[in-house]
Amino acid sequence: MIRKSVSIASLAVMTVLFFTVSPMMTARAQQPAAVEVKIDNFSFGPQAQAVPVGTTVTWTNRDDIPHTVVSTDGVFKSKVLDTDEKFSYTFAKAGTFAYFCSIHPKMTGKIVVQ
Repeated sequence: MIRKSVSIASLAVMTVLFFTVSPMMTARAQQPAAVEVKIDNFSFGPQAQAVPVGTTVTWTNRDDIPHTVVSTDGVFKSKVLDTDEKFSYTFAKAGTFAYFCSIHPKMTGKIVVQ
């Protein structure tokens, strides 16, 4: 009889732990990862990137000269980024967001938010 009550007590504790820990693990697993875009040699890399809604994209200027990150539809715009400076934007809705460097307009990229 003691063995059954210990087993039932153990099962009850494991059930409580499972239902307490599972939502936290699920929420953590569902958080979109941060995405890095490097600015180097007058280009954005990767030039195109697909991400889930809610993802924060960070652009880092690895070039020796200043650059900007400006969306073509005015959704986001960085300040002028010197070497090793960063700009981040969190994409809250789905869509395709094309961007360019306003100093060097031939530098282009896009983020596809799904």
